[in-house]
Amino acid sequence: MIQVAALQTATLGMDPGALEHYFKTAAHKGVDVMVLGEYVLNHFFKELEKMPLAMIKDQSNHHLGVIRNLARRYEMVVVAPLVQVKGKRCYKSIVKVTPKTTHTYYQQILIDYGHWDEERFFANEVKPLEDPMIFTVKNTRIGILAGFELHFNHFFDRMVARDVDLLLLPTASTFESHNRWREIIKTRAFLHNLYILRVNRIGEYVEKEIKWKFYGDSMLVNPSGEVESALDEREAMMIVSVERKKVKEARRSWGFEKQIRRRPAT
Repeated sequence: MIQVAALQTATLGMDPGALEHYFKTAAHKGVDVMVLGEYVLNHFFKELEKMPLAMIKDQSNHHLGVIRNLARRYEMVVVAPLVQVKGKRCYKSIVKVTPKTTHTYYQQILIDYGHWDEERFFANEVKPLEDPMIFTVKNTRIGILAGFELHFNHFFDRMVARDVDLLLLPTASTFESHNRWREIIKTRAFLHNLYILRVNRIGEYVEKEIKWKFYGDSMLVNPSGEVESALDEREAMMIVSVERKKVKEARRSWGFEKQIRRRPAT
């Protein structure tokens, strides 16, 4: 069993004091992994479009340094979305920071809608899909996806093939998507018999009198598709337990993957 903390907050300022408080509390309660939502270490995407590259780079470098220090001090794994600046381009990524190492997952499928076109802004390469980032903590297999990637079957096929127990899903969900996100996450968790920890940001962004409200609702959904724990729309930290034996029990009970393995690929 592992303990995981979901930190639900708006974009953080440069003062590391707030993060320090949450990490100290999490460490006291035996947390192994801390997860932050999308656009928490950086400003929201629509704000990034208007910011100088140098300012984005300074913000990212500062916060990366902060979470590296906190990971070392409290002996914790930190998973956090981060905008990386290389040359004159920005890249959307998620970093996994341990007390000794930093690894990066570059988001593979980005939103490309008219009102929210991350694919145009970020320089992430469009190429054949690879596996999500997967790592192990205390014998628990953990996968990482960016929020939008939840919608694509490829990633879940690969996570099941690699025996993932827990998916960490940082998001920046807004508008009237509350119920849709809940139902998709519950369905994914059930069909693939794994835990999903969704960590959504909070806060607001106003553009041309349209308010983008990020509503929180961070939640842990278990391998049977049931919400075990959830936050409302306020800043908060939720600490949850993940048990690998419950994943194995759900997979034995429902047998979805067993049915696929019985039938050879064409």
